[in-house]
Amino acid sequence: MIVMKKIKLYITAFLAVALFAVGCDKGFDEINTSKIDLKTTNPAYLFNSAIIDVTGRGGNYILQEFGVIQWMVSPFGASQVGANYNQWTDKQNEPWNFFQNAIPKTVEVVRMTKGDDRKQNLHNAARIWKAYVFMQITDAYGDIPYFQAGLGYTEQIITPEYNTQQVIYTDLLKELDEASAALDPAKEVISGELLYGGNVANWKKLGYSLLLRAAMRLSKVDPATAETYVKKAVAANSFMSSNSDNAIMKHTPEFQNSYGNWLSSTERGNLYATKTFVEFLRSKNDPRLGVFLYRFEGATTSAQQTDARKTKDPAKQRGMPIGYSNLTIVDQFTVEGVVAIHDFSQFDHTYFFNNSAPQFHCTYAQTQLLLAEAMVRGWATGDPKVAFENAVRADMARLAQFNSAAVVPAAAIDAYIAAHPLDVSSTEAALEQINYEYWIATFPLSTEAWANWRRTGYPVLPVNPYPSSQVPGDFIRRHLYPEIEKITNKENLEAALNRQFPQGEKMNSRIWWHK
Repeated sequence: MIVMKKIKLYITAFLAVALFAVGCDKGFDEINTSKIDLKTTNPAYLFNSAIIDVTGRGGNYILQEFGVIQWMVSPFGASQVGANYNQWTDKQNEPWNFFQNAIPKTVEVVRMTKGDDRKQNLHNAARIWKAYVFMQITDAYGDIPYFQAGLGYTEQIITPEYNTQQVIYTDLLKELDEASAALDPAKEVISGELLYGGNVANWKKLGYSLLLRAAMRLSKVDPATAETYVKKAVAANSFMSSNSDNAIMKHTPEFQNSYGNWLSSTERGNLYATKTFVEFLRSKNDPRLGVFLYRFEGATTSAQQTDARKTKDPAKQRGMPIGYSNLTIVDQFTVEGVVAIHDFSQFDHTYFFNNSAPQFHCTYAQTQLLLAEAMVRGWATGDPKVAFENAVRADMARLAQFNSAAVVPAAAIDAYIAAHPLDVSSTEAALEQINYEYWIATFPLSTEAWANWRRTGYPVLPVNPYPSSQVPGDFIRRHLYPEIEKITNKENLEAALNRQFPQGEKMNSRIWWHK
Protein backbone atom coordinates (compact mmCIF):
# COMPACT_ATOMS: atom_id res chain seq x y z
CA MET A 1 0.00 0.00 0.00
CA ILE A 2 1.19 3.52 -0.73
CA VAL A 3 2.46 5.43 2.25
CA MET A 4 -0.49 7.31 3.66
CA LYS A 5 1.20 10.70 3.54
CA LYS A 6 1.53 10.28 -0.20
CA ILE A 7 -2.12 9.34 -0.46
CA LYS A 8 -3.07 12.57 1.24
CA LEU A 9 -0.95 14.51 -1.21
CA TYR A 10 -2.59 12.72 -4.12
CA ILE A 11 -6.07 13.40 -2.81
CA THR A 12 -5.21 17.04 -2.21
CA ALA A 13 -4.21 17.24 -5.84
CA PHE A 14 -7.72 16.22 -6.74
CA LEU A 15 -9.58 18.97 -5.00
CA ALA A 16 -10.26 20.01 -8.56
CA VAL A 17 -12.46 16.93 -8.90
CA ALA A 18 -15.51 19.19 -8.73
CA LEU A 19 -14.59 20.10 -12.29
CA PHE A 20 -15.61 16.61 -13.28
CA ALA A 21 -18.79 16.51 -11.18
CA VAL A 22 -21.93 15.07 -12.66
CA GLY A 23 -24.57 17.59 -13.66
CA CYS A 24 -27.04 16.37 -11.07
CA ASP A 25 -24.76 17.61 -8.28
CA LYS A 26 -25.49 20.64 -6.17
CA GLY A 27 -25.38 23.51 -8.66
CA PHE A 28 -21.83 23.47 -9.98
CA ASP A 29 -22.97 25.18 -13.17
CA GLU A 30 -20.21 27.76 -13.20
CA ILE A 31 -17.49 25.20 -12.54
CA ASN A 32 -18.94 22.79 -15.07
CA THR A 33 -18.46 25.29 -17.86
CA SER A 34 -14.73 25.55 -17.24
CA LYS A 35 -12.50 24.55 -20.14
CA ILE A 36 -9.37 23.84 -18.09
CA ASP A 37 -7.70 20.68 -19.37
CA LEU A 38 -6.21 18.35 -16.74
CA LYS A 39 -4.64 15.86 -19.14
CA THR A 40 -1.38 16.07 -17.22
CA THR A 41 -2.98 14.57 -14.08
CA ASN A 42 -1.70 11.06 -13.39
CA PRO A 43 -4.82 8.89 -13.89
CA ALA A 44 -3.58 6.28 -11.39
CA TYR A 45 -3.81 8.84 -8.60
CA LEU A 46 -7.33 9.77 -9.66
CA PHE A 47 -8.22 6.08 -9.73
CA ASN A 48 -6.98 5.64 -6.16
CA SER A 49 -9.10 8.55 -5.05
CA ALA A 50 -12.16 6.89 -6.59
CA ILE A 51 -11.39 3.64 -4.77
CA ILE A 52 -11.16 5.54 -1.49
CA ASP A 53 -14.47 7.30 -2.20
CA VAL A 54 -16.33 4.01 -2.45
CA THR A 55 -14.65 2.56 0.62
CA GLY A 56 -15.28 5.62 2.77
CA ARG A 57 -18.97 5.13 3.43
CA GLY A 58 -20.32 6.60 6.63
CA GLY A 59 -22.79 6.03 9.42
CA ASN A 60 -25.95 6.51 7.39
CA TYR A 61 -25.34 3.20 5.62
CA ILE A 62 -25.36 1.56 9.03
CA LEU A 63 -28.57 3.25 10.10
CA GLN A 64 -30.33 2.39 6.85
CA GLU A 65 -29.00 -0.68 5.04
CA PHE A 66 -27.60 -2.48 8.10
CA GLY A 67 -31.07 -2.17 9.60
CA VAL A 68 -33.00 -3.16 6.48
CA ILE A 69 -31.15 -6.47 6.24
CA GLN A 70 -31.31 -6.80 10.03
CA TRP A 71 -27.69 -7.01 11.08
CA MET A 72 -27.69 -4.03 13.39
CA VAL A 73 -30.23 -1.60 14.77
CA SER A 74 -30.52 1.53 16.88
CA PRO A 75 -33.64 2.17 18.99
CA PHE A 76 -32.92 5.89 19.19
CA GLY A 77 -34.66 8.48 17.03
CA ALA A 78 -33.60 11.97 15.91
CA SER A 79 -30.07 11.64 14.51
CA GLN A 80 -30.36 7.84 14.66
CA VAL A 81 -33.56 7.53 12.65
CA GLY A 82 -33.36 4.93 9.94
CA ALA A 83 -34.53 1.44 9.06
CA ASN A 84 -35.52 0.62 12.65
CA TYR A 85 -38.37 3.12 12.30
CA ASN A 86 -38.99 2.31 8.62
CA GLN A 87 -38.68 6.01 7.96
CA TRP A 88 -36.68 8.00 5.46
CA THR A 89 -34.49 11.07 5.74
CA ASP A 90 -32.71 12.60 2.79
CA LYS A 91 -29.35 12.33 4.60
CA GLN A 92 -29.50 8.59 3.95
CA ASN A 93 -28.90 9.10 0.25
CA GLU A 94 -25.22 8.28 0.51
CA PRO A 95 -25.07 6.06 -2.59
CA TRP A 96 -26.09 9.09 -4.65
CA ASN A 97 -22.96 10.85 -3.42
CA PHE A 98 -20.92 8.58 -5.69
CA PHE A 99 -22.09 10.90 -8.49
CA GLN A 100 -20.10 13.65 -6.80
CA ASN A 101 -16.86 11.72 -6.37
CA ALA A 102 -16.23 8.16 -7.53
CA ILE A 103 -18.25 8.32 -10.77
CA PRO A 104 -16.72 11.46 -12.32
CA LYS A 105 -13.25 10.25 -11.34
CA THR A 106 -13.59 6.79 -12.86
CA VAL A 107 -15.28 8.20 -15.96
CA GLU A 108 -12.33 10.54 -16.38
CA VAL A 109 -9.74 7.78 -15.82
CA VAL A 110 -11.44 5.65 -18.48
CA ARG A 111 -11.40 8.62 -20.88
CA MET A 112 -7.79 9.56 -20.16
CA THR A 113 -6.44 6.03 -20.67
CA LYS A 114 -8.53 4.96 -23.66
CA GLY A 115 -6.36 3.88 -26.59
CA ASP A 116 -3.12 4.18 -24.61
CA ASP A 117 -1.36 0.80 -24.82
CA ARG A 118 0.84 1.77 -21.88
CA LYS A 119 -2.27 2.24 -19.73
CA GLN A 120 -4.24 -0.78 -20.97
CA ASN A 121 -4.50 -2.44 -17.57
CA LEU A 122 -5.32 0.76 -15.72
CA HIS A 123 -7.98 1.53 -18.33
CA ASN A 124 -9.69 -1.82 -17.85
CA ALA A 125 -9.38 -1.85 -14.07
CA ALA A 126 -11.11 1.54 -14.08
CA ARG A 127 -13.89 0.11 -16.27
CA ILE A 128 -14.38 -2.67 -13.70
CA TRP A 129 -14.46 -0.22 -10.80
CA LYS A 130 -16.84 2.07 -12.68
CA ALA A 131 -19.22 -0.84 -13.24
CA TYR A 132 -18.98 -1.82 -9.57
CA VAL A 133 -19.88 1.70 -8.43
CA PHE A 134 -22.75 2.12 -10.88
CA MET A 135 -24.09 -1.28 -9.84
CA GLN A 136 -24.39 -0.09 -6.24
CA ILE A 137 -26.20 3.10 -7.25
CA THR A 138 -28.71 1.50 -9.62
CA ASP A 139 -29.38 -1.32 -7.15
CA ALA A 140 -30.32 1.30 -4.56
CA TYR A 141 -32.53 3.54 -6.74
CA GLY A 142 -33.49 1.88 -10.03
CA ASP A 143 -33.16 4.10 -13.11
CA ILE A 144 -30.28 6.58 -12.79
CA PRO A 145 -28.11 8.79 -15.02
CA TYR A 146 -25.62 6.39 -16.59
CA PHE A 147 -24.28 7.11 -20.07
CA GLN A 148 -24.22 10.88 -19.45
CA ALA A 149 -23.14 10.71 -15.81
CA GLY A 150 -19.77 12.21 -14.89
CA LEU A 151 -19.60 14.37 -18.03
CA GLY A 152 -20.36 17.73 -16.46
CA TYR A 153 -16.86 19.03 -17.07
CA THR A 154 -15.70 17.32 -20.24
CA GLU A 155 -18.94 17.69 -22.19
CA GLN A 156 -20.86 20.27 -20.11
CA ILE A 157 -23.77 17.88 -19.54
CA ILE A 158 -25.24 19.32 -16.37
CA THR A 159 -28.66 17.65 -16.54
CA PRO A 160 -27.90 14.05 -17.51
CA GLU A 161 -30.63 11.80 -18.81
CA TYR A 162 -31.74 8.78 -16.79
CA ASN A 163 -31.32 5.34 -18.33
CA THR A 164 -33.47 2.36 -17.46
CA GLN A 165 -31.99 -0.20 -15.12
CA GLN A 166 -32.40 -2.86 -17.81
CA VAL A 167 -30.26 -0.85 -20.23
CA ILE A 168 -27.75 -0.11 -17.47
CA TYR A 169 -27.34 -3.77 -16.55
CA THR A 170 -26.94 -4.71 -20.20
CA ASP A 171 -23.98 -2.35 -20.38
CA LEU A 172 -22.56 -3.29 -16.97
CA LEU A 173 -22.40 -6.93 -18.02
CA LYS A 174 -20.72 -5.98 -21.30
CA GLU A 175 -18.20 -3.75 -19.54
CA LEU A 176 -17.27 -6.31 -16.91
CA ASP A 177 -16.95 -9.03 -19.54
CA GLU A 178 -14.83 -6.98 -21.94
CA ALA A 179 -12.67 -5.27 -19.32
CA SER A 180 -11.89 -8.50 -17.47
CA ALA A 181 -10.90 -10.23 -20.70
CA ALA A 182 -8.72 -7.28 -21.75
CA LEU A 183 -6.65 -7.22 -18.56
CA ASP A 184 -3.25 -8.68 -19.36
CA PRO A 185 -1.00 -9.77 -16.46
CA ALA A 186 1.90 -10.02 -18.92
CA LYS A 187 1.78 -6.26 -19.42
CA GLU A 188 2.45 -3.42 -17.01
CA VAL A 189 1.34 -3.48 -13.39
CA ILE A 190 -1.00 -0.68 -12.34
CA SER A 191 1.62 1.42 -10.64
CA GLY A 192 0.67 2.77 -7.20
CA GLU A 193 -2.85 1.30 -7.22
CA LEU A 194 -4.31 0.83 -3.72
CA LEU A 195 -6.66 -2.14 -3.77
CA TYR A 196 -4.34 -4.84 -5.11
CA GLY A 197 -1.01 -3.06 -5.20
CA GLY A 198 -1.18 -3.00 -9.00
CA ASN A 199 -1.52 -6.78 -9.38
CA VAL A 200 -3.30 -7.25 -12.70
CA ALA A 201 -4.10 -10.93 -12.12
CA ASN A 202 -6.04 -9.98 -9.00
CA TRP A 203 -7.98 -7.31 -10.87
CA LYS A 204 -8.87 -9.89 -13.49
CA LYS A 205 -10.22 -12.20 -10.77
CA LEU A 206 -12.19 -9.32 -9.28
CA GLY A 207 -13.64 -8.46 -12.69
CA TYR A 208 -14.90 -11.97 -13.39
CA SER A 209 -16.19 -12.38 -9.82
CA LEU A 210 -18.17 -9.13 -10.20
CA LEU A 211 -19.42 -10.34 -13.59
CA LEU A 212 -20.82 -13.42 -11.84
CA ARG A 213 -22.40 -11.17 -9.20
CA ALA A 214 -24.00 -8.89 -11.80
CA ALA A 215 -25.25 -11.80 -13.88
CA MET A 216 -26.89 -13.47 -10.88
CA ARG A 217 -28.69 -10.22 -10.10
CA LEU A 218 -30.91 -10.98 -13.13
CA SER A 219 -31.74 -14.54 -12.06
CA LYS A 220 -35.48 -13.86 -11.80
CA VAL A 221 -36.15 -10.93 -14.12
CA ASP A 222 -34.07 -12.22 -17.06
CA PRO A 223 -32.76 -15.74 -16.41
CA ALA A 224 -31.65 -16.22 -20.02
CA THR A 225 -29.27 -13.26 -19.87
CA ALA A 226 -28.18 -14.28 -16.39
CA GLU A 227 -27.29 -17.76 -17.61
CA THR A 228 -25.44 -16.41 -20.66
CA TYR A 229 -23.14 -14.21 -18.59
CA VAL A 230 -22.69 -16.76 -15.82
CA LYS A 231 -21.38 -19.14 -18.46
CA LYS A 232 -19.07 -16.43 -19.84
CA ALA A 233 -17.68 -15.81 -16.36
CA VAL A 234 -17.24 -19.52 -15.63
CA ALA A 235 -15.59 -20.16 -19.02
CA ALA A 236 -12.90 -17.57 -18.25
CA ASN A 237 -11.76 -19.77 -15.34
CA SER A 238 -10.50 -16.74 -13.47
CA PHE A 239 -12.61 -16.30 -10.35
CA MET A 240 -11.15 -15.53 -6.95
CA SER A 241 -9.59 -18.77 -5.72
CA SER A 242 -8.77 -18.06 -2.06
CA ASN A 243 -9.05 -15.37 0.61
CA SER A 244 -5.79 -13.91 -0.65
CA ASP A 245 -7.78 -12.69 -3.66
CA ASN A 246 -10.37 -10.81 -1.59
CA ALA A 247 -10.87 -7.18 -2.60
CA ILE A 248 -9.90 -5.53 0.68
CA MET A 249 -9.32 -1.88 1.42
CA LYS A 250 -6.91 -1.75 4.32
CA HIS A 251 -6.82 1.02 6.88
CA THR A 252 -4.36 2.52 9.32
CA PRO A 253 -4.66 4.88 12.31
CA GLU A 254 -4.01 7.70 9.81
CA PHE A 255 -6.31 6.41 7.05
CA GLN A 256 -9.24 5.27 9.15
CA ASN A 257 -12.15 2.94 8.56
CA SER A 258 -15.18 5.23 8.36
CA TYR A 259 -17.48 2.67 10.00
CA GLY A 260 -14.94 2.20 12.78
CA ASN A 261 -14.46 5.91 13.26
CA TRP A 262 -18.22 6.17 13.82
CA LEU A 263 -18.94 3.04 15.86
CA SER A 264 -15.82 3.12 18.00
CA SER A 265 -16.47 6.63 19.23
CA THR A 266 -19.68 8.64 19.63
CA GLU A 267 -22.10 5.94 18.41
CA ARG A 268 -20.60 2.96 20.20
CA GLY A 269 -23.48 2.67 22.68
CA ASN A 270 -26.26 3.37 20.18
CA LEU A 271 -26.28 0.35 17.86
CA TYR A 272 -26.92 -3.31 18.65
CA ALA A 273 -27.04 -6.67 16.87
CA THR A 274 -30.56 -7.65 15.87
CA LYS A 275 -32.48 -10.52 17.37
CA THR A 276 -32.95 -11.93 13.85
CA PHE A 277 -29.21 -12.20 13.27
CA VAL A 278 -28.32 -13.50 16.73
CA GLU A 279 -31.04 -16.14 16.83
CA PHE A 280 -30.26 -17.44 13.35
CA LEU A 281 -26.59 -17.96 14.19
CA ARG A 282 -27.54 -19.55 17.50
CA SER A 283 -30.03 -21.90 15.82
CA LYS A 284 -27.23 -23.23 13.62
CA ASN A 285 -24.67 -23.37 16.45
CA ASP A 286 -22.59 -21.15 14.17
CA PRO A 287 -19.13 -20.54 15.68
CA ARG A 288 -19.06 -17.06 14.12
CA LEU A 289 -21.58 -15.93 16.74
CA GLY A 290 -18.92 -15.86 19.45
CA VAL A 291 -16.54 -13.99 17.15
CA PHE A 292 -18.95 -11.44 15.75
CA LEU A 293 -20.48 -10.31 19.02
CA TYR A 294 -19.94 -9.39 22.61
CA ARG A 295 -22.32 -8.36 25.33
CA PHE A 296 -21.80 -6.14 28.34
CA GLU A 297 -23.88 -8.38 30.56
CA GLY A 298 -26.06 -6.49 33.01
CA ALA A 299 -25.03 -2.99 31.81
CA THR A 300 -27.70 -0.38 32.48
CA THR A 301 -25.80 2.60 31.04
CA SER A 302 -23.10 3.14 28.45
CA ALA A 303 -20.71 3.89 31.33
CA GLN A 304 -21.23 0.33 32.54
CA GLN A 305 -20.16 -1.16 29.22
CA THR A 306 -16.81 -2.12 30.65
CA ASP A 307 -14.39 -4.99 30.07
CA ALA A 308 -15.40 -6.50 33.40
CA ARG A 309 -18.91 -7.08 32.03
CA LYS A 310 -17.88 -8.16 28.54
CA THR A 311 -18.74 -11.69 27.46
CA LYS A 312 -18.34 -13.40 24.09
CA ASP A 313 -20.08 -16.55 25.24
CA PRO A 314 -22.49 -17.46 22.39
CA ALA A 315 -25.08 -18.73 24.86
CA LYS A 316 -25.25 -15.33 26.55
CA GLN A 317 -25.72 -13.14 23.45
CA ARG A 318 -29.03 -11.29 23.23
CA GLY A 319 -30.20 -9.59 20.03
CA MET A 320 -32.41 -6.50 19.96
CA PRO A 321 -35.79 -6.89 18.23
CA ILE A 322 -36.43 -4.38 15.46
CA GLY A 323 -39.14 -1.75 15.39
CA TYR A 324 -38.94 -0.49 18.96
CA SER A 325 -37.95 2.96 20.17
CA ASN A 326 -35.77 3.60 23.19
CA LEU A 327 -39.04 3.98 25.15
CA THR A 328 -41.08 1.02 23.86
CA ILE A 329 -38.14 -1.40 23.96
CA VAL A 330 -38.32 -1.24 27.76
CA ASP A 331 -41.40 -3.47 27.64
CA GLN A 332 -39.34 -6.15 25.89
CA PHE A 333 -36.50 -6.36 28.40
CA THR A 334 -37.93 -9.25 30.41
CA VAL A 335 -38.93 -11.18 27.29
CA GLU A 336 -35.46 -10.75 25.79
CA GLY A 337 -33.59 -11.51 29.00
CA VAL A 338 -31.84 -8.15 29.43
CA VAL A 339 -32.02 -5.35 31.99
CA ALA A 340 -31.50 -2.33 29.72
CA ILE A 341 -30.77 -1.25 26.17
CA HIS A 342 -27.06 -1.36 26.94
CA ASP A 343 -27.35 -5.04 27.90
CA PHE A 344 -28.05 -6.20 24.31
CA SER A 345 -25.25 -7.69 22.20
CA GLN A 346 -23.09 -5.58 19.91
CA PHE A 347 -20.75 -6.35 17.07
CA ASP A 348 -17.27 -6.52 18.49
CA HIS A 349 -15.92 -3.12 17.47
CA THR A 350 -12.39 -4.11 18.48
CA TYR A 351 -12.47 -6.63 15.61
CA PHE A 352 -14.85 -5.32 12.98
CA PHE A 353 -15.29 -1.62 13.61
CA ASN A 354 -12.02 -0.30 14.92
CA ASN A 355 -10.33 2.53 13.07
CA SER A 356 -7.88 0.20 11.32
CA ALA A 357 -10.33 -2.54 10.33
CA PRO A 358 -10.38 -3.43 6.61
CA GLN A 359 -13.42 -3.15 4.38
CA PHE A 360 -14.35 -5.84 1.87
CA HIS A 361 -15.80 -5.20 -1.58
CA CYS A 362 -15.89 -8.75 -2.94
CA THR A 363 -14.67 -12.03 -1.47
CA TYR A 364 -13.81 -15.56 -2.46
CA ALA A 365 -16.57 -16.88 -0.17
CA GLN A 366 -19.24 -14.69 -1.79
CA THR A 367 -18.09 -15.78 -5.24
CA GLN A 368 -18.20 -19.47 -4.31
CA LEU A 369 -21.72 -19.09 -2.96
CA LEU A 370 -22.92 -17.47 -6.19
CA LEU A 371 -21.16 -20.22 -8.13
CA ALA A 372 -22.91 -22.84 -5.97
CA GLU A 373 -26.25 -21.20 -6.78
CA ALA A 374 -25.41 -21.16 -10.49
CA MET A 375 -24.63 -24.89 -10.26
CA VAL A 376 -27.94 -25.57 -8.53
CA ARG A 377 -29.73 -23.66 -11.31
CA GLY A 378 -27.89 -25.67 -13.97
CA TRP A 379 -25.96 -22.69 -15.29
CA ALA A 380 -22.54 -24.05 -14.32
CA THR A 381 -21.05 -27.51 -14.02
CA GLY A 382 -19.57 -28.89 -10.84
CA ASP A 383 -20.69 -29.95 -7.40
CA PRO A 384 -22.56 -27.19 -5.54
CA LYS A 385 -21.89 -28.94 -2.23
CA VAL A 386 -18.15 -28.48 -2.76
CA ALA A 387 -18.52 -24.82 -3.70
CA PHE A 388 -20.75 -24.28 -0.66
CA GLU A 389 -18.23 -25.91 1.68
CA ASN A 390 -15.42 -23.85 0.15
CA ALA A 391 -17.46 -20.72 0.84
CA VAL A 392 -18.24 -21.54 4.46
CA ARG A 393 -14.64 -22.40 5.23
CA ALA A 394 -13.39 -19.27 3.51
CA ASP A 395 -15.82 -16.92 5.23
CA MET A 396 -15.04 -18.28 8.67
CA ALA A 397 -11.34 -17.90 7.91
CA ARG A 398 -11.99 -14.39 6.51
CA LEU A 399 -12.83 -13.07 9.96
CA ALA A 400 -9.15 -13.27 10.89
CA GLN A 401 -8.49 -10.73 8.14
CA PHE A 402 -10.35 -8.19 10.27
CA ASN A 403 -8.19 -8.91 13.28
CA SER A 404 -5.73 -11.69 14.07
CA ALA A 405 -7.69 -12.41 17.25
CA ALA A 406 -10.97 -12.93 15.35
CA VAL A 407 -10.21 -16.56 14.62
CA VAL A 408 -12.74 -19.36 14.25
CA PRO A 409 -10.95 -22.55 15.38
CA ALA A 410 -10.42 -25.16 12.66
CA ALA A 411 -12.22 -27.82 14.69
CA ALA A 412 -15.26 -25.57 15.02
CA ILE A 413 -15.30 -24.98 11.26
CA ASP A 414 -15.11 -28.73 10.58
CA ALA A 415 -17.92 -29.44 13.04
CA TYR A 416 -20.16 -26.79 11.52
CA ILE A 417 -19.61 -28.03 7.97
CA ALA A 418 -20.24 -31.64 9.02
CA ALA A 419 -23.50 -30.60 10.67
CA HIS A 420 -24.69 -28.37 7.82
CA PRO A 421 -23.82 -29.79 4.38
CA LEU A 422 -25.66 -28.21 1.48
CA ASP A 423 -29.17 -29.65 1.21
CA VAL A 424 -29.69 -30.50 -2.46
CA SER A 425 -32.91 -32.45 -1.90
CA SER A 426 -34.67 -29.66 -3.78
CA THR A 427 -33.65 -26.54 -5.69
CA GLU A 428 -35.43 -24.25 -3.23
CA ALA A 429 -33.85 -25.88 -0.19
CA ALA A 430 -30.41 -25.36 -1.69
CA LEU A 431 -31.13 -21.76 -2.71
CA GLU A 432 -32.37 -20.97 0.79
CA GLN A 433 -29.30 -22.40 2.49
CA ILE A 434 -26.88 -20.75 0.06
CA ASN A 435 -28.42 -17.33 0.41
CA TYR A 436 -28.73 -17.42 4.18
CA GLU A 437 -25.01 -18.07 4.14
CA TYR A 438 -24.54 -15.18 1.71
CA TRP A 439 -26.29 -12.92 4.22
CA ILE A 440 -23.55 -13.73 6.72
CA ALA A 441 -20.68 -13.77 4.21
CA THR A 442 -21.44 -10.27 2.94
CA PHE A 443 -21.04 -8.66 6.36
CA PRO A 444 -20.37 -5.72 6.55
CA LEU A 445 -20.99 -4.89 2.86
CA SER A 446 -24.60 -3.84 3.36
CA THR A 447 -25.22 -2.76 -0.24
CA GLU A 448 -24.58 -6.31 -1.47
CA ALA A 449 -26.47 -8.02 1.35
CA TRP A 450 -29.51 -5.80 0.74
CA ALA A 451 -29.46 -6.40 -3.01
CA ASN A 452 -29.11 -10.17 -2.68
CA TRP A 453 -31.92 -10.34 -0.11
CA ARG A 454 -34.23 -8.52 -2.52
CA ARG A 455 -33.18 -10.78 -5.38
CA THR A 456 -33.64 -14.10 -3.57
CA GLY A 457 -36.04 -13.44 -0.69
CA TYR A 458 -33.48 -14.93 1.71
CA PRO A 459 -33.06 -14.56 4.58
CA VAL A 460 -36.74 -14.54 5.47
CA LEU A 461 -36.92 -11.46 7.68
CA PRO A 462 -39.66 -10.42 10.11
CA VAL A 463 -41.67 -7.38 9.08
CA ASN A 464 -40.82 -4.28 11.08
CA PRO A 465 -43.67 -3.67 13.58
CA TYR A 466 -42.92 0.03 14.20
CA PRO A 467 -46.34 1.74 14.44
CA SER A 468 -45.37 4.83 12.42
CA SER A 469 -43.68 2.91 9.61
CA GLN A 470 -43.79 4.64 6.23
CA VAL A 471 -44.23 1.18 4.64
CA PRO A 472 -46.56 -0.60 7.11
CA GLY A 473 -46.52 -4.35 6.71
CA ASP A 474 -43.71 -4.24 4.16
CA PHE A 475 -39.98 -3.67 3.74
CA ILE A 476 -37.71 -0.90 2.51
CA ARG A 477 -36.89 -2.07 -1.01
CA ARG A 478 -35.14 0.98 -2.47
CA HIS A 479 -33.78 4.42 -1.65
CA LEU A 480 -35.79 7.51 -2.56
CA TYR A 481 -34.26 9.94 -5.03
CA PRO A 482 -32.61 12.95 -3.32
CA GLU A 483 -34.64 16.12 -2.94
CA ILE A 484 -31.86 18.14 -4.59
CA GLU A 485 -32.35 16.13 -7.78
CA LYS A 486 -35.92 17.42 -8.00
CA ILE A 487 -34.47 20.90 -8.31
CA THR A 488 -31.30 20.45 -10.36
CA ASN A 489 -32.48 17.74 -12.79
CA LYS A 490 -36.26 17.87 -12.45
CA GLU A 491 -37.32 17.06 -16.02
CA ASN A 492 -35.16 13.96 -16.35
CA LEU A 493 -36.04 12.74 -12.87
CA GLU A 494 -39.76 13.12 -13.49
CA ALA A 495 -39.48 11.12 -16.69
CA ALA A 496 -37.72 8.33 -14.77
CA LEU A 497 -40.31 8.41 -11.99
CA ASN A 498 -43.25 8.28 -14.39
CA ARG A 499 -41.63 5.39 -16.23
CA GLN A 500 -40.92 3.33 -13.10
CA PHE A 501 -43.51 4.34 -10.52
CA PRO A 502 -46.62 5.81 -12.19
CA GLN A 503 -48.53 5.36 -8.93
CA GLY A 504 -45.91 7.32 -6.98
CA GLU A 505 -42.43 6.70 -5.61
CA LYS A 506 -42.28 4.76 -2.35
CA MET A 507 -39.62 3.06 -0.27
CA ASN A 508 -41.24 -0.31 -0.92
CA SER A 509 -41.43 0.19 -4.69
CA ARG A 510 -39.60 -2.53 -6.60
CA ILE A 511 -36.80 -1.81 -9.04
CA TRP A 512 -36.60 -3.57 -12.41
CA TRP A 513 -34.62 -6.69 -11.48
CA HIS A 514 -36.66 -7.08 -8.28
CA LYS A 515 -40.02 -7.33 -10.07
